Amino acid sequence: MVHHKLDMGEEFEEPYTLIAVHCGEEEYKLAYLMNQHLNTRFQRRRIDIDFPSEGMMVTFPIFDFLDEFNYSQFYLVANKCRIVEASLQSSGGLFSEIGSEKDHFLLSEFKKVDYFLKIYSDFENVSLQSLVSQINNIEQIVSAYVVETDTIKSKNNLIFD
Repeated sequence: MVHHKLDMGEEFEEPYTLIAVHCGEEEYKLAYLMNQHLNTRFQRRRIDIDFPSEGMMVTFPIFDFLDEFNYSQFYLVANKCRIVEASLQSSGGLFSEIGSEKDHFLLSEFKKVDYFLKIYSDFENVSLQSLVSQINNIEQIVSAYVVETDTIKSKNNLIFD
């Protein structure tokens, strides 16, 4: 039997840059610090990113900023979401509740990364070396570096629109 393969052309993928950020601060504090030091205006979206995982909806907070002058879109998103699963256990008391914490990751191959900064740019107006240097100069940030997007297995989790 002859098999036919339908080729729809190359997959269209918009070019983007991904910067990994290691920081122990809460997401709103990191957005505030970046707004102060990078002259950005990150604002939290009304709706977080959510994914179904193991029968639950896991949500990741996201902040975005549109730089109209440089034709660039910035997204700041948390990589880790901690969920506390409550379970009742009989231990002699009237009610006893034990909660177990479980971490879920936006990009599971980068479990040590706290946040990702995703940058769409129509032109090469954003100087990555300068931007990463400015991010690393923020006192509360441990480190920031550019991630090779070819190595990411779960690229679909980075589609925010």
